[in-house]
Amino acid sequence: MSKNKEKFGIVLPIILLSYFMILLDNSIIFTSTVKIAQDLNLNSQTLAWVSSAYTLTFGGFQLFGGRIGDVFGRKKVFMIGLILFSFGSLMVGLSTNAIMIISMRAFQGIGSAILAPTTLALLLDTYQGTMRTRAIAAYGATAGLGASFGLVLGGVITSVLSWRYGFFLNVPVGILMFILTIFFVHDSKTEGSRHLDFTGTLLSVIGLSALVYSIDGTSHQILSLVIAIIALIIFVYAEKVIKNPIMPLKLFADRERSSAYVARFFFIGAAFAYFFVTPQALQKVYGFTPLMAGIAFLPATLPQFFSALQVSRISSKIGNARLILVSIIFGIVGVLLSAILGLNQGYWLAVGIPMVLFGIGQGLSLSPLTEAGVANTDADMAGAASGVVNTIHQFGQSVGMSVVVAMTSHINNPSTSYHYQLLIISVIFILSFVASLGIQTKKH
Repeated sequence: MSKNKEKFGIVLPIILLSYFMILLDNSIIFTSTVKIAQDLNLNSQTLAWVSSAYTLTFGGFQLFGGRIGDVFGRKKVFMIGLILFSFGSLMVGLSTNAIMIISMRAFQGIGSAILAPTTLALLLDTYQGTMRTRAIAAYGATAGLGASFGLVLGGVITSVLSWRYGFFLNVPVGILMFILTIFFVHDSKTEGSRHLDFTGTLLSVIGLSALVYSIDGTSHQILSLVIAIIALIIFVYAEKVIKNPIMPLKLFADRERSSAYVARFFFIGAAFAYFFVTPQALQKVYGFTPLMAGIAFLPATLPQFFSALQVSRISSKIGNARLILVSIIFGIVGVLLSAILGLNQGYWLAVGIPMVLFGIGQGLSLSPLTEAGVANTDADMAGAASGVVNTIHQFGQSVGMSVVVAMTSHINNPSTSYHYQLLIISVIFILSFVASLGIQTKKH
C-alpha cells in the first residue's frame, strides 16, 4: 500500500509510462508498414506477419503474464517484462531481413504480454480507495492515448527520421523504468500458492495464439480456429478442476466484472476498427500523407485527454455504470454522425467534428471499464483479473478490425466502403452499450 495516500509518488508514472510504451508501439506500426516493406524488401504477406507475430504472442501470453505476477511477485515479473520488451524493441529496430523482424516482434510481444497485466496489478497493489479510482482513471486514459497518439508519433518519426527510431525509443525509456523500479517499487506479498498452473498456461497459450491466428493469419485459418476452440474448451475445464488455476473461473461469477469484460471487448473492437480504417480513408479519399493522416486524429486525441482527466469527478457524481453508458453514447453518436454526413462534406465536417465526440467517448470509457473489470478482487486475484482485462482488450482489437474489414472488402469505392465501415462500427458500439447495461457498481 502506498505510504503517502495524498500523493501518487513515482510509482504511478512508472506504471503509466511503461503501459504507454507498449500501446504506443502497437499503433506506431500502422504508419510505418510501407517504409518497413521498402527497407526490408517485404511482400504483403510477409509484411502482415510483422504485425501478426506481435499480436500472436501478446494475445497468447496475456493470462500467463498476469498470473506469474501473482505467483512470483509483481516487481520481479515487471522488471523481467521490461528487459524482454526493451531488448525485443532494440532488435526490431536493428532488423535486416524478414525472419529477424518477425521473430523479434514475436519476442517483443511476450514482453508486452508480461508488462500489460503486471502494470495494472501493480497499480491495484499500490493504491487503495479514492487514490485507486484516480489511478485507474489515469491508466484508462493512458490506454486510449497510447493508441491514438501512436498514429501521430508514428507518422512524424517515419516521415522525419526512420521507422527504426520508433522502436529504438523504447530502449532508453525501458532502461530508465527498470532503474526506477529497483529503487521505488515495493514488491507485493500475496498469500496464494507459489505453484504455477503449467497445464492451464500451456493450454491458454495454444488456445489464445491459435485464436489470434484464426483472425489475423494468412493461411489455414479454419484449422487454427478448430485448434483454438478445442484447446480453450479443455482449458476452461482444466481451470475448473485445477487447485491453483491461471485464470480462476470465479472471476466471471461477479456480474460487474463479467459484464465489463464483454462491454470492453465490443468497445475496443469498435474503437480500434475506427483507428484502423479512418487513416486509410483519409489517404485514399483526401490524398493525405501518412503524417497528415496521423495529425488528423488530433480532434479525437485532445478531447480524449481532457475528458479522461474528468473521469474521477464525473464518476463520483453519477457512478461508474452510468458513466460507461454515457461514454458509449458519445462514441455511437460521433461515428454515426460521420457516416450520415459522408466524406464528400470535407474533412472538418465529416470527420474532424464527429471525431471530437468519438474522442470524448473514448476518454470517458476505458477508465471505468477497467475499474469494473478488476472490481471486487483480492490481492491474489489481481494479476489474473488484470490479465483477463488486457486479454479482452487485445482480442477486441483483432476481432473488431477483422470483422469490419472482412464485411467491406468487396466494396471498391473508398468513400462508400468507409460509409459502411462506420455503420458496422456503430453496431459494434451498440453491442457494447447493451453489454454495459449489466454492470452494477457495488459499494463495499
